[in-house]
Amino acid sequence: MLQLSNIELSAFVDEQLESNPLLERGTGDENRRGEAFEVSETATSSDVTFDTPAATAADLDAPDHAIAPEATAADVGGAVDWSKAGSGGSFNSSGEYDAVANTAAEISLLDHLTEQLSMLGLVGTEHLIAQHLIDHVDENGYLRASLEDIAENLGVSLARIQSLVTQLQTFEPTGVFARNLRECLTLQLREKNALDVPMQALLDNLELLAKHDLSKLMKLCGVDKEALMDCIKRLKALAPKPGLAYGGDMAAAVAPDVFIRETSNGGWAVELNSDTLPRVLVDNRYYNEVCAVAKDEESKTFMSECHANANWLVKSLDQRARTIMKVASEIVKQQDGFFAYGVDYMRPLNLKTVADAIEMHESTVSRVTSNKFMSTPRGVFELKYFFTASIGAIDGGEAHSSEAVRHKIKILIDEETEGHVKSDDKLVMLLRAQGIDIARRTVAKYRESMGIPSSVERRRVFKHAV
Repeated sequence: MLQLSNIELSAFVDEQLESNPLLERGTGDENRRGEAFEVSETATSSDVTFDTPAATAADLDAPDHAIAPEATAADVGGAVDWSKAGSGGSFNSSGEYDAVANTAAEISLLDHLTEQLSMLGLVGTEHLIAQHLIDHVDENGYLRASLEDIAENLGVSLARIQSLVTQLQTFEPTGVFARNLRECLTLQLREKNALDVPMQALLDNLELLAKHDLSKLMKLCGVDKEALMDCIKRLKALAPKPGLAYGGDMAAAVAPDVFIRETSNGGWAVELNSDTLPRVLVDNRYYNEVCAVAKDEESKTFMSECHANANWLVKSLDQRARTIMKVASEIVKQQDGFFAYGVDYMRPLNLKTVADAIEMHESTVSRVTSNKFMSTPRGVFELKYFFTASIGAIDGGEAHSSEAVRHKIKILIDEETEGHVKSDDKLVMLLRAQGIDIARRTVAKYRESMGIPSSVERRRVFKHAV
């Protein structure tokens, strides 16, 4: 039951309530009937306090301040029901997957975008930020989040977010990561090299197209009726909702399992979301009454099994809640830099570190971190978001994040000149000089994952460039 998401858990509990006559859903008045029920008291909140790190944001390179946002064009209507192409936010009103509208492909849009992200070659915090942006794409393919809010929540500059969005807008299907219908269609036309002056004017006045005001459109676009109809025909051939070509699992609503908030003493309060914690009660009075009058052995056996299953469910729900609380609290302790200063201060973290700290098995922690979400002052994140691989340090000091090491490799290669191209062995030597204990095959693997050719091929590129 630990690996179930809160939505799956709710469905499971509903099934148990229907099949077990000794189970009753908690309604808040169980204190008045306490003698008839067994009620588990679950710890639902705690304060996570830790020593203030010696190095604060002022001692490090503090995250850039957000740049003043540029004006963003509002969503406008269009023909063929385009007026609703980008509406609905990140999730539909019921939070359910629209199977009919999303049967064109087996792969989900989330999986498709994540796969392309792995080939983009982003490293370090850029990769983490890009993954966070993917999480804000709705089932239609639109980026349904304020870039200013994301920049503020992650503690990075708006220009950095905008640069990443521009890169992500090169993903397939063309039009994803658009903020509105006009931008979505513009991306598709630009790829087709069909964004001429009349078409641009038509995109700038989609509200007139929705009203079928052709005379005014002809004047604004500077074309006759025949040319305008041709533009409209080309526009209708585009996909106003490019994301619907893929699976729609991104439409499922995300209800956080844990809330994180800052306390007045500089720590963090961790609280379970009571709305996602099913509360069930065991009706011992009914059990005793039935057992007292039951005459056949079959009835007694049935009631005993129901009683055992009911008690198991209550205890399991309690244990699940306590385990999520322990894991979430330890994550907050380990990643306090992220909560205080932003994504640039994410530390290397693995399952074993958390498992050892809370004295549980790694497999238990792994199950907890999947499909469980944490609502923080910086946004909503899946628990496994806070786990990043690490590379050991030569001097036995603090390990280095694998994403940070990739970033260092990219910087070293970017600094190359025609006469000074670095081999993988040379990169190993330079990284070891920085205290990073890394093998040549690991350098080669990281280099290839970023799409960077070998030193021989890079020398050839320099030679032909000259």
